Amino acid sequence: MLEKQRIKLQDYSSDFIYRLKDLHINFDKYKYYPRDERYKSAIYDSSKKKIFSTLDSNDIKFNKVIYLTNDKIHYITQPESYYLGAKYIVIEIPEDKSWLEKLEKTLTFINAVVFLFMLFIGYFLLNIVLKPMKQSMYILDRFIKDTTHELNTPVSTIVTNIEMIKQYKLEEKLKNKINRIDIGAKTISNIYDDLTYLTLNNKIISRNEDINLSVLLEQRVEFFSTLAQAKKIDFVLNISDNIYINMDKKKLSKLIDNLLSNAIKYNKIKGLINVSLEEGCFKIEDSGQGMSQEQLKKLFIRYTRFDKSVGGFGIGLSIVSLIAKEYKLKVDFSSKLKEGTKVEVKW
Repeated sequence: MLEKQRIKLQDYSSDFIYRLKDLHINFDKYKYYPRDERYKSAIYDSSKKKIFSTLDSNDIKFNKVIYLTNDKIHYITQPESYYLGAKYIVIEIPEDKSWLEKLEKTLTFINAVVFLFMLFIGYFLLNIVLKPMKQSMYILDRFIKDTTHELNTPVSTIVTNIEMIKQYKLEEKLKNKINRIDIGAKTISNIYDDLTYLTLNNKIISRNEDINLSVLLEQRVEFFSTLAQAKKIDFVLNISDNIYINMDKKKLSKLIDNLLSNAIKYNKIKGLINVSLEEGCFKIEDSGQGMSQEQLKKLFIRYTRFDKSVGGFGIGLSIVSLIAKEYKLKVDFSSKLKEGTKVEVKW
C-alpha cells in the first residue's frame, strides 16, 4: 500500500518544492506558506528543527522515507537547495482504508476456498481411512444380529423345558445338574436379551400399559432365584401390593433383570439382596464388593467393566440408562467399597 502511495506522494512533494522555490525567490511578493487541499506539509532545517508545519502529527521519523502512523501516511524528501532554509520536506496524507477492506475480502475468499478444498480432501481421505473400520463394524454388527437370532430358539427351548421339569421328584445329584443347566441357560438368555435390545433398540416399538410392578418384581426375583442359589445368596423382599406403573413390559423387565443380575454377579458368597417397593420407588440393595466414587461416575458408559473376573459385556447398565431416559425414570446409585451397592429407581 505504501509503495503504491509513494508515486503519488513524490508528485505532491515535487509540486510542493516547486511552490516552495517560488516562495523563496519571490518572498517579498507572496509571503505566505504554500498550501494544498490534497495534502499537508512541513519543512525542517538541517538540525531537524521545525520551520513551519501544517501537519496533524509533529512526531516525525526522519530515518524513514515513507511510513504509516495514526492513520496518516508521511513521506520525507530533501530538496536540491535549502529553500527557506528547509533541509527536510514532509508530506502528509490520510490513509485510504479501501485497500485494507479489499485485502480482507480477498483473504476471506481465499480462506473460504482453501477451507472448502481441505474439507473436501479431508472428507475424501477420511472415507478411505475409515472404510476398513466401517466394513469391520458392519460385519461385527451382522454377526451379533445373526448370532442372537440363532441363539433365541435353543435358549428358549432349554429354559422352557427346565421349567417344566418337576424337580421335587428328582434325586439330589440329578437335581443339581438340572440347576446348573438352568443357571447357564438363564445367563445366556439374559445376554441374548441385552444384545437384542442394543441391536434393535431403534426398531422396538414401545407398547405401554399399566403394569402391576409388585407382581412383576416377584416374578423376576423368582426367575433369578436359581442364579442366586448358586452363590447361596438370599433375597429379602419388602414389596407393597398393587403398585402400578405405565411402561412397556419387556423394557421394564429388562431394566429390573439387569439390576438383579448385577446384584447377584457382584455379590459375595452367602450374601443378601434386599428388594423393596413402595409407591413411586423401588430399591435393590446388595451386600457385595461395592464401588468407588470414580467407578460410579463411569457406571452408565457402554462396555465399561470394573471386575472382568465375573464376565459380561458391560452393556447392562447402559441399557438401564437408555430405558430410564425414555420413561424419565431417575436411577440413583450409592455404593461403598466392600460394603455393597444400592440402586433406587424413582418415577
